[in-house]
Amino acid sequence: MASRSTPPTSRTPGRPVGSVTRGTTNPNRLRRMDRWIAATHGAALRRAEAPVAVDLGYGAAPWTAVELLDRLRQAAPRVRVVGIEIEPARVTGAKPYEREGLSFRHGGFEVPLDGGARPSLIRAANVLRQYDEEQVAQVWERLCARLAPDGLLVEGTCDEIGRRHVWVALGPEGPRTVTFATRLGSLERPSDLAERLPKALIHRNVPGEPVHAFLRDFDRAWAAAAPYASYGARQRWIRTARALSGDWPLADGPARWRQGELTVRWEALRPVG
Repeated sequence: MASRSTPPTSRTPGRPVGSVTRGTTNPNRLRRMDRWIAATHGAALRRAEAPVAVDLGYGAAPWTAVELLDRLRQAAPRVRVVGIEIEPARVTGAKPYEREGLSFRHGGFEVPLDGGARPSLIRAANVLRQYDEEQVAQVWERLCARLAPDGLLVEGTCDEIGRRHVWVALGPEGPRTVTFATRLGSLERPSDLAERLPKALIHRNVPGEPVHAFLRDFDRAWAAAAPYASYGARQRWIRTARALSGDWPLADGPARWRQGELTVRWEALRPVG
């Protein structure tokens, strides 16, 4: 685990920046995040001259990087994926899975790419959970500085099988949105997603903080939409989102709501202080 006394972006010459994660991973775990990226960032990937997507901290097995390439190529056929891991043994274990468009290398938050290339996408899933909250902004700043001008950093957390996921999307200028995504059939109430809030927000789910107020209103709107449950959980979720949009700045619409997603502008959930 990262130490409070050791900044996560400090670097010893010749050594990657960051700390080794637990490496827990499963096939198909990041499908919700991948599909959202392909849908919302696919056009930017297609416009890029030589688009590179980074799977940062892919873990003990390379499944998520392999799947990221497959999903992104449906939206941007020329994209390449580079899996980056701070644990050398994990890189060695991933090498047999390399193929055209997919490679693996040793590294960390410095995001080492050939020729200093700037990635069009950095995906960092379940990486920052081990860090202290006050370290997150520094990591975000470093990763955003590595992005191409129209690049995107997606950083968040999900459960072990990918049913519940919350992530922050950031551009080179900083955070833009927060997305809540879930398998609707497994959801009792929207605030169940609180345990998957990214590190920047998970300790802020307390009275007086915007994310706490948002989840409170989310639950209330979900309860009010209970009559729509007879038409299925998806219709109830859509009705809930429509109700929330009257008071909260949502950044998406029915096309994404049908996927069990809801995206809010970062400014509305930004921690106090």
